[in-house]
Amino acid sequence: MNVSPRADIVLVGGGHAHVQVIRRWMMDPLPDVRLTVVLDRPEALYSGMVPGVVAGEYDIAQAEIDVVPLARRARARVILAAASRIVPSTRSIELVGRPPLHYDAASLDVGSTVRGTELPGVREHALATRPIREFVDRVDGAVARMQGVEGGPRISIVGGGAAGVELAFTLDTRLRSVGAVPAIEILTDAPILSNSSARLRRATEAALRERGIRLVTGVRVAAVEEKGVRLEGGDTRSADLVVWATGAAPVPLLGNSPLPLDKAGFVRVASSFEVEGADGLFAVGDCASLTDHAWVPKAGVHAVRAGPTLDANLRATLSGRPLRRHRPQRDFLALLNLGGGRAIGGKWGFAFSAGAVWRLKDRIDRRFMERFQVLEANGAAADAFPTPEEMGMEEMPCGGCAAKVGAHPLSRALARLAPASLDDRVIVGLDAPDDAAAVRTLTGDVVLATVDGFRAFTDDPWWVGRVAAINAVSDVQAKGGTPRHALALVTIPDEDETRAEETLFQVLSGLRTALDPLGVSLIGGHTTQGPELFVGLSIMGDAPTSGPLPLGALESGDVLVLTAALGTGVVLAADMQGRARGSWFQAVLAHMARSNANAGEVATRLARSATDVSGFGLAGHLGEMLEAGGRSANLFVDALPLLPGARALLEAGVRSSFHDQNAEGRRGIAWDASLDDRAVAEVIFDPQTSGGLLLAVPRDALKETLSALHAGGDSAAAEIGTVEPMREDGARFAVLERGVG
Repeated sequence: MNVSPRADIVLVGGGHAHVQVIRRWMMDPLPDVRLTVVLDRPEALYSGMVPGVVAGEYDIAQAEIDVVPLARRARARVILAAASRIVPSTRSIELVGRPPLHYDAASLDVGSTVRGTELPGVREHALATRPIREFVDRVDGAVARMQGVEGGPRISIVGGGAAGVELAFTLDTRLRSVGAVPAIEILTDAPILSNSSARLRRATEAALRERGIRLVTGVRVAAVEEKGVRLEGGDTRSADLVVWATGAAPVPLLGNSPLPLDKAGFVRVASSFEVEGADGLFAVGDCASLTDHAWVPKAGVHAVRAGPTLDANLRATLSGRPLRRHRPQRDFLALLNLGGGRAIGGKWGFAFSAGAVWRLKDRIDRRFMERFQVLEANGAAADAFPTPEEMGMEEMPCGGCAAKVGAHPLSRALARLAPASLDDRVIVGLDAPDDAAAVRTLTGDVVLATVDGFRAFTDDPWWVGRVAAINAVSDVQAKGGTPRHALALVTIPDEDETRAEETLFQVLSGLRTALDPLGVSLIGGHTTQGPELFVGLSIMGDAPTSGPLPLGALESGDVLVLTAALGTGVVLAADMQGRARGSWFQAVLAHMARSNANAGEVATRLARSATDVSGFGLAGHLGEMLEAGGRSANLFVDALPLLPGARALLEAGVRSSFHDQNAEGRRGIAWDASLDDRAVAEVIFDPQTSGGLLLAVPRDALKETLSALHAGGDSAAAEIGTVEPMREDGARFAVLERGVG
């Protein structure tokens, strides 16, 4: 997070070549060079195993590369955003919803879509094979629908390339495994497998006949209808499912960018993979067209083999060395999945089919995936991948709200101060600390004010700025107020002027992304240089007409409501070590980007008291509320809403670096013996960054409170406990296994 690079390499997309670059970078990074990976989604599916997923031979997780933990192991920055435009003249990558990125060297490995989706009815009625993840996600539903078709489902597969052929076999296998007997046909305007040898085509045609799959060549589909396809010339063919596997077409990103394109719309690249006329910009895989080797088909095997050359040339272009030329192999081992444990292989003009061919394909595919799958589906470390400790990755102090001073040193330091001079305009101050201070102006208005900030929790300054803003305004929203104005304090790592400007621009853009929709004006601030990125804000806002929501206005019998899930600390700590799945990291970003505006408004109408849950964890902030109100509580672990991955990580022993300080408060808690072996209970000590609100609500207002929170978008809001009279044993509150509902 304290990187001050001399150069930036940016990989756009998580394709087969790029994951190889990331793995090589993990083993041999360039000093002072920052690697950034831009992803529109965290996971990438390995196309070679997709037919096996369709056949039911693999689950999705086995065919999936989670690029985020792989990138973290390579100490690479991850940007979860879609690229919308590449501008070689300014060496910039424009992103959806956030500022562009600069690059010194960059590569595109963004795959392709399918041809002909603009034809009538294709998008509405056909199951397209691209994007791959969307196709795979829809296959199970399609198979479920086909099971109920009387007389067996009729399936038309449009396209006679490798994808269409494999899907014909594997869909047949899948449907027969669930008791359906499909009638499948392949519709193509050319011979099947036109880029393959004659023997492989003949062997495949024989296998199709053996399985009863009909091959119809020399036809073109003009439209897809709800129950079939219409061919050019007017003939129609009935089908319960149409699969659109018509070959590769360029993704919109290419056409939106000032790049040299071939007639089909793919990026023209030299044999080094460098884009023609765009120094330092490369493209590989399905999105690229090799000018010197126009015969190269859009096939995963070529993308895989491009990886080593691409890695060498990205490094070479930064050092001024000559670029390496890639020589694609014309005669490679082609392996087609026939389903049912069989495959066809082709090489050197020969073709062969047997169970041994399937086992060879399975072994090759699994071995390839083992090199990139850092985590199992449940988040556990993959056996075949080195642990962070084995890789020499030191545990780093957490950022965000997990980087604050502990509660005990803070309270002791405040206690040592002399009492402040009397000021009758101070409504809430240090004599009774709360989330925000409150002062009365000369005109009688009440102004809420707070200051908050933290060191970076990720190496993406835009996200650090955005979350810092949401986190800071939460203090005002927790008091039922409306934030109005903000001042920013930003410390930029000591780096050259150009890079310092870019980091500051990204931070301020992130701040504005959060503040502008809330109607909060960023009116000024201060910048400094220092050893690491730090972002802080002072927020001023209007108090509700009824006055700020108090911290301790509790009554026995009230219900405790938590408006958002817990787990940011443990997920962010795991992400720093490459132990968090990409979907978990994506979920925690979305969680931290949501403001407490709706929760604050609901609290103002229906709650007696409120506080926000941040660095001291649920236990710490609940303790402050109860101490202020002279009450105790019962807290129910099974009722606590958790972020994706939080439970698995806690059970695996992962903790934020601030967790132990928060857990010192365990001594003042009555702990149910049934929780001794329940690691998930530790979530009450997990430091939260941009967490939700904790409300004390009268029992008769609970239903309305939860309904209003859910309707306003706080979907994780839940009843988590009850306010009780002070306990005789002196414990601040009790933690029980279950009790709500």
